[in-house]
Amino acid sequence: MAERRLAKSLAYESVDEAIFGFAKRPVTCGHGVTIGSGEVLPEVNFTLPPMPIRDETLPEVRQRFREMVTRILQRAVHLGQEALVLEFEQLYEMTRNPDWGAIITSDIKKVMDEFNQKHGLKTALRVTIADIRDEERPPKMRTGVPTAKMLQAFELCADAGADILSIESTGGKEVSDRALVEGDIDGLIFALAVLAPRDMEFLWGQIVDIANRHGVVAGGDTACGFANTAMQLAHQGLIPKVLAAVMRLVCAPRSLVAVEMGATGPLKDCGYENPVIKFITGVPISMEGKSSACAHSSPLGNIAAAVCDLWSNESVQDVRLLGGFAPEVFTEILIYDCRLMNTALKNGQGKCLRDLLIESDRFRDPQALILDLTVMHEAAKRIVANGDDYHRTVEMAKLAVETIQNAVNDGKLSLPERELRWLAIISDAIQTLPSSVEQLTERAVVVWGETFIPSEYGL
Repeated sequence: MAERRLAKSLAYESVDEAIFGFAKRPVTCGHGVTIGSGEVLPEVNFTLPPMPIRDETLPEVRQRFREMVTRILQRAVHLGQEALVLEFEQLYEMTRNPDWGAIITSDIKKVMDEFNQKHGLKTALRVTIADIRDEERPPKMRTGVPTAKMLQAFELCADAGADILSIESTGGKEVSDRALVEGDIDGLIFALAVLAPRDMEFLWGQIVDIANRHGVVAGGDTACGFANTAMQLAHQGLIPKVLAAVMRLVCAPRSLVAVEMGATGPLKDCGYENPVIKFITGVPISMEGKSSACAHSSPLGNIAAAVCDLWSNESVQDVRLLGGFAPEVFTEILIYDCRLMNTALKNGQGKCLRDLLIESDRFRDPQALILDLTVMHEAAKRIVANGDDYHRTVEMAKLAVETIQNAVNDGKLSLPERELRWLAIISDAIQTLPSSVEQLTERAVVVWGETFIPSEYGL
């Protein structure tokens, strides 16, 4: 199995070096698609409308995917788009039944092959396997049947035509979910600094091996189950926005583990922590923002694009709109978004557009503030300055609080009294975290011992 190599230096020494469309370590895959070599490409994510997925409906499901992909690629050809990435994000049923996910992967890739041969359209297919381990609580993260099926799904899809392998893994989520709604900083740090990195090492060691055996790309992970869960809870007013903002940075070290284990990018779209990892490693990243409003609302619509290499719609159901079916409509939206960024690059205005994207969101929400490139770069510096997951994660929490507090003090960020109270509570909780991971683990096992299975994390 692949061994972890801790990142100890930055790929980007200054913030100003980084811009959308360029990565220090571009990736080429699929039908000659190069990601991060000077232009931003669309990454179209599409999914089924509500419908049953079982043996007897599988022919209909397969046909629906073939039709979606055909319409997406027809729209791309119509608009003169020369290259794009498609993401097949498996639903739970497709990973529970690995053969189903693999045969749909094969169906999609055949349509992509046909368009490449007929139109010269360059495409690459990302397949994101569902983390089905989290369906049972407490989950078996290493030894259960779901783990075996999940790894089998990676194998079969790599063999069936996937060009890029990804997952939104959930190690530690069984603790973080409850800790989030309780505002428990100890629990969140334990989940993200102890459980999650251990699971990432276990999982990504195997994913990288599978990718290498099949000659495909090990893309990357996201903290969707943690930071994006926090973002949506904050959007609903169920937790403070400042807590969601802290979570955004706290998740960066665990997501970095995938690359430290050998993943090469492109990192997956809903990892808003991706710029931190790009600053450290130079891998290309996919991001989502305003054009993913079909999937969820966010306060990060423009700023998320600042250093993207792929620009994604997150996920859209195959429903009929006036302009066509939703996946092809959002393909057009992404193409025009990318066309603007690429034209700015060609005309020497890339940095101007990058800075406008940042400025338009930065001080409207603490979560957007965290995505400011100066904050992301400082986070990258602090991560490589620390040699273990615990201190890396604690530093991220401290940086998030410092950043928000400084913006409030300078009069640049306005927060209601409730948010300010919570910022103080979070700050105090961070200050009382123990100095060692052993002390935190000892403390956490008392509180969270029934929530997770220690042996499933090698504890």
